[in-house]
Formats: sequence, structure tokens, C-alpha cells
Amino acid sequence: MRRTLTLSTALLAAFGLAIFLAAGTAGAQAEAPVKIGLMGPITGQWASEGQDMLNVVNILAGELNAQGGINGRQVEIVVGDDGGNPKTAALAAQRLIAEGVSAVVGTYGSSVTASVQDIYDEAGVVQVATGSTSVVLSEKGLRLFFRTCPRDDEQGRFLASSVKNLGFTRAAIVHDNTSYAKGLADEARSIFRDSGVSEVFFDAITPGDRDYNATLTKIRAAAPDVIVFTGYYPEAGLILRQKKEMNWDVPMIGGDATNNVALVEGAGSEAAAGYYFVSPPGPSDIKGEKAQKLLGTYRARHDALPSSVWSILAGDAFGVIAEAVKASGTEGLAIAEYLHTGLKGYDGLTGPISFNEKGDRIGDVYSLYQVQPDGSFMLK
Repeated sequence: MRRTLTLSTALLAAFGLAIFLAAGTAGAQAEAPVKIGLMGPITGQWASEGQDMLNVVNILAGELNAQGGINGRQVEIVVGDDGGNPKTAALAAQRLIAEGVSAVVGTYGSSVTASVQDIYDEAGVVQVATGSTSVVLSEKGLRLFFRTCPRDDEQGRFLASSVKNLGFTRAAIVHDNTSYAKGLADEARSIFRDSGVSEVFFDAITPGDRDYNATLTKIRAAAPDVIVFTGYYPEAGLILRQKKEMNWDVPMIGGDATNNVALVEGAGSEAAAGYYFVSPPGPSDIKGEKAQKLLGTYRARHDALPSSVWSILAGDAFGVIAEAVKASGTEGLAIAEYLHTGLKGYDGLTGPISFNEKGDRIGDVYSLYQVQPDGSFMLK
């Protein structure tokens, strides 16, 4: 009898322990964090963009967690450094997928995004790009791809109209063969043909080179009254500096990838003065209450504003992902469906956000800026 009681007691104890462990496991699962990826150029030539993206998203995630997270679950930001390089971006994407992220904020460059779109789509992970403006990205029919930034066809129209409105008639167009730069150059080129602006030069530079004097010499021989540069801020700054060293004061205008204070650092304030670029409104020109709160926190924490608008658009990408997860859960297709059909006029840092069937943001507007003698960017 004693043995029977002992055995029964042991069985009951074991059964109770199993229930306790199961309950504990279920509780742990219920409290598991919502993992959101941040993919960007944390290192490399665009590192200032990637670092700003990470800083903005960390601020927003911290504020959201302080308010209880998403449906009671804390948010964990998982970082994937793509180095601004399409060749290494796939490894960053695969790491984020292996970490179990529900969606990814980023990335910055169009060619980098192009190299990982299919990887995310096949894994069922939503990607919300932040600085990837190439038209072809949203023409692939990938249901899980979105972006908070505008497209290059819109930018190309605004860039071309700005060139004409500034009174230029002979344009030298220079790109760097990346998806973004070549696409924007082609858009502007096609519009110039119908707007009375003559194309006197069209060619590419190699990004990362340190000497563009040979190209500048060829451009000068074509006698343009403006150089239209559609590449990124490191090369734009170097071209401005070397153009100044040639004592050539031909005006220069660029696209939104040159909207970064590092442009002035690379060119020097004297060479950068007068440079035009088109872009969505920069951090200092975003006036909404939500954005002002973020920028105040950013300045207090980092003693500066973000270097460009692209990190603010990363904040918008985080915001729409969090909103979608709150409404639909963490499964990729459900998040995508909500972003396509359920998200209407979301109160973003850069204004209301909705997406069309292609995942493109609806209703963005470009502005024209000019670099001032003190290196600041003035909205024209």
C-alpha cells in the first residue's frame, strides 16, 4: 500500500510539473518580442545614412516599448548591415530572416534593395524600403514590397522641370550606373527631349573613384550651362570640389541621393555653395508635431539632427510596420494585406501615408533646395 501511494504521489507530482512547465513555456511564447529588422548601410560609403536610420528606429522602438510595445509584446530591432553593397546584402537579408523578423525596415540604395527583394518575398517577410526610389522595384509585382520614399519617375519629372525653370538649356547628364542613378538619368533625359533642354553630354562615372578630372574635362568641352548629376552624395561632393579646382563655375544640380550634409564635407563649403538638388523635405523642414518630437529627442541624444530625410523615412517605415503588426499579427502576408488595404492616411513623420497596389507610397512631393555659402540647405 505504501508503495502504491508513493507511486501515485510521484505520478501526480510529475503531471503537475509538466503542466507547470507547459504553462511557463506558453507564457514565454506569449511574451516573445516582435522582431523587426533594420537593414541599412551601417558601414561603407553610405554609413552616415545607415547610422541615422538605426538611431531613428531605435528611438521610436524605445518609445513604443515604454508604452507597452505592440499588443503587450516588446519590440526587438535586429540589425542587418548591408554595407551599401548588393554583393553582401544577401547575407544580411538571410541573417535577418534566420533571426525570425516579421518585417524589415530598409534599405537605402536601390541596387541594394534590388538584390534582396526576391529573398524577402520568398521567405514571406515584408520589406519597407526607405531610400530606394528606382521605378523597377515596384514593377516586379512583389506583394510584400513597399516603400515610404517616392519613385524616380516622379523625381525625374521634377528634376527636369527644375532645370528648365532655372533657365538652363544645355544639360550634361552624369550618372554612376547604379539602378537609382541610371534610372533617374534616363527619366530626366526623356523629359528633356520634349521640354526644349538640349542634352550635350550623357555618360557614367565609376562610384568610389577619387579623380573625376578626365570626365569633367570632357563635360567642359561639351559646353553645358548645367551639370545634372544623378548619383550619390560622396561622388557629388568630390565632383564639386574638383570642378572648383578647375576654376569652372558651371552650375550643378542633383537628385535626392545628394541630400546629405556629408556632401558639403566632401566638397568644402565654398565649392558646394550654389549647388541645387531636388528632394523630399529635409529634417529641418518637416514641421509636423510627430516629427518635431522625434527630432527633439534625436538632437538631445546625438547633439545633431539626422543628416538627411532618408532616416526619417526609415522612421515612417517602422511606424507603418508597427501599425500593421498591431492590427494583423506577425505573419508576412497578413502584414502586407493590411498595408495594401487597411492602412489609410497613417499619421507618419513626413505626412499621411497610404500605399497603392504596387506598394508605392501615395502622394509624395519633391522640393528644390540650394546649398548656401555657410553649407546649409535652403528650400527654394
